Amino acid sequence: MISNLAYVHPEAKIGDNVTIEPFAMIYKDVVVGDGCWIGPHAVLMDGARLGKRCSIFPGAVIAAIPQDLKYVGEYSTVEIGDNTTLRECVTVNRGTKAKDKTILGSNCLVMAYAHIAHDCIIGNNVIIVNSVLLAGEVEVGDYAIISGATAVRQFVRIGAHTYIGGYAQVRKDVPPFCRAAREPLSYVGINSVGLRRRKFTNETIYSIQDMYRHIFQSDMNISSALTYIEENIPHSKERDEVVTFVRSSKLGIMRGYSGVSDDE
Repeated sequence: MISNLAYVHPEAKIGDNVTIEPFAMIYKDVVVGDGCWIGPHAVLMDGARLGKRCSIFPGAVIAAIPQDLKYVGEYSTVEIGDNTTLRECVTVNRGTKAKDKTILGSNCLVMAYAHIAHDCIIGNNVIIVNSVLLAGEVEVGDYAIISGATAVRQFVRIGAHTYIGGYAQVRKDVPPFCRAAREPLSYVGINSVGLRRRKFTNETIYSIQDMYRHIFQSDMNISSALTYIEENIPHSKERDEVVTFVRSSKLGIMRGYSGVSDDE
């Protein structure tokens, strides 16, 4: 159902069983997948690509041009996967010539007032809580949770299955499977609750804990810790993911464990 009070450009590609509420605006170069719901006053600008069964709440703006002075009008897009929800006043900017697109995966929830800047790459099943700010070219792995009012600087990578506490300032890479909090952002353990919810075995969880003990809680430097892990911890997909992520970090990874409880 498309409201008579909505504006939908005649060349926009609208799938089956789509609902577009009053005062929504759909520009010309837009694709909306089957079963989507576009709320009142939502705006889908040129370059927006929505998968199936997405929900776009009032005031959200998808595919506005980047807030980047290097942008000179090059063609770019925002690509959003299936079953993703963008709540009130979320903004997702188009890409630049750096990557040509901004990507937000499937089954994601982006809560009210969050901002996703140009050329970000967000995985599947990610939760981005209210008022989170992601700068340009940030990468977020699958199943990550970024708590409210967190700000992430440009080029930062956040690994899969991570949990970042609220009001964090993320200036360094956050390796996969970790919990991060405090100022400056520090390792506060692995995301064991999230891993158990996603059916990771106890053996795998203990192995991940062991790896991060050597990276964050030993006297070894990062390079030595990675070598020790490769030589002494049995091979697994998770081991390779941790080692590859940390070794390839260009910004460096967050600080190690401080020994202070989360309540202090």
